[in-house]
Amino acid sequence: MSAQPSLPKKIAAWRSQVWRGRLYQLVVLAALLGLLFFLAHNTRVNMDARGIHSGWDFLQDGAGFDIGESLFAFDSSEPYWKAFLIGFSNTLRVSLLGIVLSTLLGTLLGVGRLSSNILVRGLCGGYVELVRNIPLLLQLLMWYLLCTELLPAASEPLALGPLYLSKGGLNFPIPLWSNAALAIDHPHPGPFAVEGGGALSPEFLSLLLGLSLYSAAFIAELVRSGIQSVPRGQTEAAAALGLSRSQTLRRVTLPQALRVIIPPATNQFLNLTKNSSLAVVIGYPDVVSIANTALNQTGRAVECIALLMLVYLCTSLLTALGMHWLNQRAAIRER
Repeated sequence: MSAQPSLPKKIAAWRSQVWRGRLYQLVVLAALLGLLFFLAHNTRVNMDARGIHSGWDFLQDGAGFDIGESLFAFDSSEPYWKAFLIGFSNTLRVSLLGIVLSTLLGTLLGVGRLSSNILVRGLCGGYVELVRNIPLLLQLLMWYLLCTELLPAASEPLALGPLYLSKGGLNFPIPLWSNAALAIDHPHPGPFAVEGGGALSPEFLSLLLGLSLYSAAFIAELVRSGIQSVPRGQTEAAAALGLSRSQTLRRVTLPQALRVIIPPATNQFLNLTKNSSLAVVIGYPDVVSIANTALNQTGRAVECIALLMLVYLCTSLLTALGMHWLNQRAAIRER
């Protein structure tokens, strides 16, 4: 009789690769938690030794300062937590508008860089090389000086149709609800400034222009590289079917190029949001400006910095999730 084949020995659970991998993860997690506890405890001991107060109770105290520009009414007697919300809404407003404007302009510039017209191609290329090689901080200061020094006085604004542009900012019509009816509140020049309608401050305009124009230069390169990644046979097939160049771009090239454009564009949108923190140099009351004021008044440095980190972390995660969803929609699925 032939010998029976021997069965493989059963490996002990603690010697398996899966078990060891989980053990290593637990050890690393425990080390990180221990390090965080040590840092928090050490910080608390040093702050107590120096008589530095800590805690989150200051958020309920009256802020004691006004906010020059906000979407919601705010009074200096209101608490700090509301001031932080106002600053966050200001940051969110300029970031969302900047993402939209930079995407539109960047797409036009990226397509223009591949134009058959040498003038259009040269102008778009020159814009990209010029803008992305000048530090954003200098561009923000330049736009702020242009808005506050070269524009006409608020008493003599420049009329652009229904809009008025001056050193006081940009005034525009806004809808108003009155007695269940919709009316339009049009701005009009007053004796000292433009009255009525809505208004965007010169600080907001400077920040929005700087962020949008700067980010558009990088997005343009992403669009250009994405379009060039589409095989030439696709455009030749579209031409053989009788599609025009604009139809080929909208229906064939761009949908396929999105797979290449969206992932790196996410980084640009995240950078735009984080670069909005430079608003403090031109006096726009974003969340960083509010945190600096609160820190100087209360001395709660750790708490204010932690709030800033939380705001930008949440904003970045939401942006990344939105772009991930868009990337999933743009992905080509095998059938």
